[in-house]
Amino acid sequence: MTDPARIPVIVGIGEVADRPDTPGRGPIGPEPAALMAEALARADADAGGGWLPRLGSLDVVNAVSWPYADLPARVADLIGHRPARLAYGPVGGETPVRFLHEAARRIARGEVGVAALCSGEAEYGAGAARRAGLSPERDAIPPWTAPDPAWTNPRVRDYLHPQALRHGLSQPVFVYPLYETALQAAWGQTPRQGRDESAALWSAMSRVAAQNPHGWLRRSFTAEEIATPSPGNRPIAWPYLKLMVANPVVNQGAALIVTSLALARAAGLPDRRTVPIGPGAAAAEPRDWLARDRFDHAPAQDAVLGGTLRRAGLAPADLAAIELYSCFPCVPKMARRRLGLPGDAVPTVAGGLTFFGAPLNGYMAHAACAMVRTLRAAPGAAGLLYGQGEFVTKHHALVLGGPARVPADEAMSVQDEADHRRGPVPPVVADASGRAALETHTVLFDREGAPQKGVVVLRRGLARLLARVPAADRATLGLLTDLDRSPVGLDGTLRMAADGLLEWEAA
Repeated sequence: MTDPARIPVIVGIGEVADRPDTPGRGPIGPEPAALMAEALARADADAGGGWLPRLGSLDVVNAVSWPYADLPARVADLIGHRPARLAYGPVGGETPVRFLHEAARRIARGEVGVAALCSGEAEYGAGAARRAGLSPERDAIPPWTAPDPAWTNPRVRDYLHPQALRHGLSQPVFVYPLYETALQAAWGQTPRQGRDESAALWSAMSRVAAQNPHGWLRRSFTAEEIATPSPGNRPIAWPYLKLMVANPVVNQGAALIVTSLALARAAGLPDRRTVPIGPGAAAAEPRDWLARDRFDHAPAQDAVLGGTLRRAGLAPADLAAIELYSCFPCVPKMARRRLGLPGDAVPTVAGGLTFFGAPLNGYMAHAACAMVRTLRAAPGAAGLLYGQGEFVTKHHALVLGGPARVPADEAMSVQDEADHRRGPVPPVVADASGRAALETHTVLFDREGAPQKGVVVLRRGLARLLARVPAADRATLGLLTDLDRSPVGLDGTLRMAADGLLEWEAA
């Protein structure tokens, strides 16, 4: 069907980068809600104006950098309009893609005429205020919204296995390295080869970010800079250095406005300014990362990427641009292999979460804005957005551009396919002795670059175990950080430490 009243298109995009060197800026900068409102105003202007009072739906990406009692209501107040549907999303880096997909379906079903989504974080401003002993609700100009004393941090990890929590593997920066290590071994790489692949990919992303006026680190980095430990590039969690991980200490906001092709034309917008929203798909891994079959694949990612392209009738070679989520190198490296992209492909239009910036859950809203700019310059071309959240957990992909068409009436979820790709999950055992073999691992470092401990995921028969490698066990830590030999599969001895946690020594 080609009914323009049911064809969803993006008509407006807006971005804000409140950098500390912005002329006339105060010492703290605007709050997240203000960044969102400004991004919406810019998206409205980009679409020719007059769209915000017509919003029937507004999705607000979850913000973590400031404790609001009702962030969507605050954004609505700032834009001077409260849509009939005003929603606040959960934590997850994939949520902007999902919001965009859902907005398109609402337009196609005739539920709303105009929809929007927005994101905004001010982690840099909030941190600067704390360091200076300032209170943003009192000292910022204008003052930030008063903090909600009952606010609960939405990033609580109580859904993780108790063993993961006891060993300190409750933050993404400590869990994604487990995938990286396992994947390097599965791909037949040495850690040095894996590091060099990550560094080359990240260097290419930095070059894109350097050309993006809305980016945070607006300079390019060489692969050697990214791969080499230094005072400004300290090791975080093996095998990742600081320049390989997402940078959330930014002040950035983004917004997109979606309507039907019919309303866009009625407003006088030429078709070349509108970008159709095509098919997409979503799926998830078990939320507890220890409840997964392996760490050298992501069945949900495979199902989502394959399902999205299949629904769009596209092959990877048909895509003019791609944005693969890049919180840590293992994610786009897996995805580009699944898509069969060449090794020198640059899977970003925004610049990646290290260099463009990682406004927590909002990066893919910026990526969508960058994709719209790219596709406006190439009418008829198609691009792919792929977002991911939590611990390689939630996956959502969406095609933008291509032929303008009414979305098919099909479920977003391809969960059945993802589950079919997954193997049996080993039970986690907390108490054991004797021998166990390394499945994957990481090493955590302090701010001076010294190893604090290793954490190993082990296999013993059908069971999975977690164990610590103490900082004093230099020999085992040396094997775990050997750049020229993967330790995956190494055998070692388990023992119970005085605090009730298992420890492991290679040999």
